[in-house]
Amino acid sequence: MHDPTRLKSQPHHHTRRREPPPHHHHRRAWCCSFTVPPHSPENPVQNPTGLPKKTQSFLKPEIPPKSSSNSISSSFPYSPQNRPGIVTRIDPRRILSPGRVSPIDEPTRPVNEIPKNQVAICEEEEQEEQVSSVRDDCSLGIFDVRLNLKGKNGNGLVLELSSEVLSTNSCVFADLIGHYRRNSRGLCRIEVPDVENLGVFRDTIELMFEDDIARKLLRVGAYRAIDVLEVSAGIKFNRSVLSCLKYLEAVPWTEEEEEKLRSLFNKMKFDHETARDISARLYALDMTDSQQTLSKQLVWSVTTCVDANSRNELKSLVKGLLCKSSVYEKDCPDLNKVDIFAICQSCINSLVSLLEEATSTSPSVRSVKKEDRPLIERISKQVDNIIWLLDILLDHQMAEDLVDIWTRQSQLLGMHKCASPLVRYELSRVTAMLFIAMGTGKMHCRSEARSGLLQTWFRPMLLDFGWLQRCRKGLDMKALEEAMGQALLTLPLKEQYVLFMDWFKCFSKHGTECPNLSKSFQIWWRRSFLRGSETHASESR
Repeated sequence: MHDPTRLKSQPHHHTRRREPPPHHHHRRAWCCSFTVPPHSPENPVQNPTGLPKKTQSFLKPEIPPKSSSNSISSSFPYSPQNRPGIVTRIDPRRILSPGRVSPIDEPTRPVNEIPKNQVAICEEEEQEEQVSSVRDDCSLGIFDVRLNLKGKNGNGLVLELSSEVLSTNSCVFADLIGHYRRNSRGLCRIEVPDVENLGVFRDTIELMFEDDIARKLLRVGAYRAIDVLEVSAGIKFNRSVLSCLKYLEAVPWTEEEEEKLRSLFNKMKFDHETARDISARLYALDMTDSQQTLSKQLVWSVTTCVDANSRNELKSLVKGLLCKSSVYEKDCPDLNKVDIFAICQSCINSLVSLLEEATSTSPSVRSVKKEDRPLIERISKQVDNIIWLLDILLDHQMAEDLVDIWTRQSQLLGMHKCASPLVRYELSRVTAMLFIAMGTGKMHCRSEARSGLLQTWFRPMLLDFGWLQRCRKGLDMKALEEAMGQALLTLPLKEQYVLFMDWFKCFSKHGTECPNLSKSFQIWWRRSFLRGSETHASESR
């Protein structure tokens, strides 16, 4: 962004005035200093550009290009230059915008015949002094200010404008022009250094000639309006600032536009009620709940959600928000471990109550609370909740304590033995996810925790493996088999021996209804006997 305080007016050297020939009010004034006569109904020309005739009628004659690489460029599509009678062609050597530059060899029209909503723009070149010499005195008409924009990338742009329009709309330019008029007369030259974006600055100046700025902003969009707002605030173009603020407050923003607007509000202060409304959309002021408290409420709402479709949708939403790789988690505090484990324990307690109802033979227990949904559906819901919470805890490296909690569920383990396979295999879904997390290295547990989980839930897993194969519910069975073997190999060899022998008996009896741990069994055998015997032999020597 340019610094308005660096704007400066430049002294002008008077040159001789060229008097225009009389009686040429019916000839058209053109925007460049060319000796070639302009095309007109009296001077027809073919359509060398291939553009439609409607567009061709607004083109100006062009200097023959020096090379074939020169091409026609488009000017700002939302500016007044697209009206009839205003130049729309950009010469390869100069940039043109709404308005006119009086030609050297063409007579100028009287001031009262020139529309007052025009702006002339050209690149600085060798003919610049020739152009200014035509109107370098008090008869300049509306083009009495030359605004020289210097871009940060080295490019430049010259706008010839009306001092009245500039002074009326911008107090920065009004001060510069007033200072110049007190010391000099004729063409006022103002230089604006270090312009970030020449096109945006030009667009902002063009808005000074618009009665309805809001209508123009509707066509350029929010992203461009933020750029225009920055330039308008820098030159104190208050009418544009207010229009941009009102427009931006009323439209939705993309995330990119929001970040751009937030950056602008951090750099500049806007003292207006509309700006305060925008700030209220950008910043969460006086929030009563912290993020951790709100996260707990969201997680609790998901686990207690009744509708299955809504619950699945909300699970994906909340997990994405709480994920550490989420764009919403930048520089945010971690989850509250106590809160999440409290919700986990609540789900486990509900699961215990449901298993009691499923395994009880007493009608009074079954009729304590009549539910519309089947019992197996309610059990599956609580298991899904526990697995979902496990995924969140794993992402935040806080899942190790859940292994201890699940290992201590002796009541669930006792009901597993007498529950029907259709019910009890739901418990093994939780065990399977813990085995996978442990065997793949996503969770690093103490030796006692690993041993306790496997000693407690490995044998029930062998019984339920066939049911898990038939009703996977998103479970990767190959990953489960690999993880179970890897988890077993992390135990002491003596403990591995007991569990591997249990697997061997089960696999020999049930075949594919049991997990295939052959690879891990071979590793255990080699470590226990082959390498162990070699070590013992070398020590005895």
